[in-house]
Amino acid sequence: MRVGFGVVGGLLLLVTLGSILRNMVVPRGLGSLLTKMVWRVLRRVLLAVSRPFDSYEARDRLLAWLAPLVLVGVLGSWLLSIFCAYGLMMHAVSDLNWPSSFREAGSSLFTLGFASGARSQLNALDFLAAATGPVIIALQIAYLPTLYDAYNRRETEVTLLQARAAEPAWGPELLARQALVGTLDELRGLYENWERLAADIGESHANYPVLLAFRSPRPYRSWIIAMLTVMDAAAMHMALAPTTASMPPARLMLRSSFTALRDIARVVGVRFDPDPHPDTPLRLTFEEFADAVRHVEDAGLRSERTVEDAWAHFRGWRVNYEQVTYELARLVDAVPALWSGDRSWPTRPMPPARPKDRRPGAPAE
Repeated sequence: MRVGFGVVGGLLLLVTLGSILRNMVVPRGLGSLLTKMVWRVLRRVLLAVSRPFDSYEARDRLLAWLAPLVLVGVLGSWLLSIFCAYGLMMHAVSDLNWPSSFREAGSSLFTLGFASGARSQLNALDFLAAATGPVIIALQIAYLPTLYDAYNRRETEVTLLQARAAEPAWGPELLARQALVGTLDELRGLYENWERLAADIGESHANYPVLLAFRSPRPYRSWIIAMLTVMDAAAMHMALAPTTASMPPARLMLRSSFTALRDIARVVGVRFDPDPHPDTPLRLTFEEFADAVRHVEDAGLRSERTVEDAWAHFRGWRVNYEQVTYELARLVDAVPALWSGDRSWPTRPMPPARPKDRRPGAPAE
């Protein structure tokens, strides 16, 4: 029996160490079953707690705790698993009973050393356990700056987008605002910035999926909604006015963005069609698109195609990212902006909050 307990303990130790390496050391976006389980359990708990609240702001405040709780929960799960593994192996290789085996394992794992006097001779497991605990905690401490660096890079661009597209961000609103103030040419720089940011997000969030749970500092901002906004604006601009749209940067940004989202989706287990047909139906309706076209045309954008012709081109772009973006937005419980799909809780799409016209001579409201 002791041999069997030792084998179970050794396997548990290997599985736990594998999870640690997959999460914090190997930069390959391997994912971790433990992280997914902790995330899902804590997310369900927070959503259940937030159910009595009707306002999105209250729900967002509760969900802001998800990422810190996942980090602490995963670290605690690793330490508990390692503790059990060493307790089983201590029992297998020594004459200690169950309580003494786990007491010895805990004493060595956390380098307390209070239990070592109960035995005349230490074994290799004591030294191995004494090294394991500090190494795991040190890796977690070193892991945090990497997460927060990636988070800050992401949120800087999301915050900059607020002045262009309001909150919650929406692609047609981004186009309309640029057309209204005559800065459509400035979108080239925005597309170039978001092409690079999309690659950054794809690399960092696929390697460290817990970043998905980190919410923006403001409740109506979200990285996934911001990325969807820029993609929709680029696709709509090219569909309506191909000669004035910044075609090469817009195309490159779109491809970089939906490629990054697909990389993230593979890691977190979101299914999507990797090669959708351009005529695949969208969840976004033609009527919604037509209303948005009227909105941007009223703001001053000159369309070169009819709404029907533009819809075919817009759909050909959006079919590449709609499904995966909607699923990721649902997974991270993003702000329910327009054109962003459903959530795991009852909600209605929120239009962007438009500032009042404060120009001299503007009509009083």
